[in-house]
Amino acid sequence: AVVSTQSTGDYLREQYRIREQDFLTFDALRHASQCVGRVLRGKSDYGIMIFADKRYSRADKRGKIPRWIQDHLGDGVSSLATDEAVQMVKGFLRKMAQPFPQEAQIGLSMLTHEQVRKLEEKLEKEKRVEEEGDGYSDDMSE
Repeated sequence: AVVSTQSTGDYLREQYRIREQDFLTFDALRHASQCVGRVLRGKSDYGIMIFADKRYSRADKRGKIPRWIQDHLGDGVSSLATDEAVQMVKGFLRKMAQPFPQEAQIGLSMLTHEQVRKLEEKLEKEKRVEEEGDGYSDDMSE
């Protein structure tokens, strides 16, 4: 068995020209993103994720996390004082504690009957076009 004494940093630098610091940054942000993703599993889930590190406000760090997380890390919620963050969290939790009428989601996360009908029509039309274009003919006289 061959035992390598080469560090991960040395290997990445020599084989792929990746600096160890770049790899460590990528790996840390990947782990943070995975943790955030574990909070939200379904459409009705909600949660609070706090990136309590000023490095997340840096463009080079923020650019390495998934877009769906970046979309919620705007300037209005970055670099907050602790009391500001607590007030935002309280407001969010109050809002989420209110009854949630499903009717408010019709047309957004739930389809209306009309939207379902139009989708069904579109799928049927696509299926007909596909069947007509398959090159087969039912007419034996050709």
